[in-house]
Amino acid sequence: MLANLQHYRIVLGSNSPRRKELLAGLDLKFEVEVIPGIDESYPDDLTADEIPAYIARKKAEAYLEKMTDNELLITADTIVVTYGQPDRILGKPADREEAIEMLCHLSDHVHEVITGVCLTTKQKTVSFSVSSAVAFSKLEKDDIIYYVDKYRPYDKAGSYGIQEWIGYVGVEAINGSFYNVMGLPVQRLYQELKKF
Repeated sequence: MLANLQHYRIVLGSNSPRRKELLAGLDLKFEVEVIPGIDESYPDDLTADEIPAYIARKKAEAYLEKMTDNELLITADTIVVTYGQPDRILGKPADREEAIEMLCHLSDHVHEVITGVCLTTKQKTVSFSVSSAVAFSKLEKDDIIYYVDKYRPYDKAGSYGIQEWIGYVGVEAINGSFYNVMGLPVQRLYQELKKF
């Protein structure tokens, strides 16, 4: 499949085990290259929908200088958004206390998971975002502490992995792509890669 990509060396610019697993599920041959310390800040005037694609493009820019003509780079970023007064954007938690606080905030509410993806070659750049709505049941504080202490979700936006224990016991419903919530909207990615 994706014979149109045979002349590319595909590079995943992410250290996320979930993104590696999901991209491998497309039966693509790819390599992982990570540039540490990329600045993931964004302008204050961006809407929540714009932030993940902006950061995915920013990650891609860090690779441009060393890319060769036959490389296709895939970068991505995921955020969790809760809407209310005010809206709140959740990235990765800084520590245990923040992880627990984030999950208490998500408990018994619906939130949106937005993943931005950037496909980059020396010739062109394509970026897009995919959103999924996730409904959490009311989580007991003991359940949240158990999850945070056992699974240590410090590398995950919103402090949780839907494919882990907290997803089994806490997620009531999803409107949108499950894989997007994991960190890579592979169905949309496949469609975009077919156009390259």
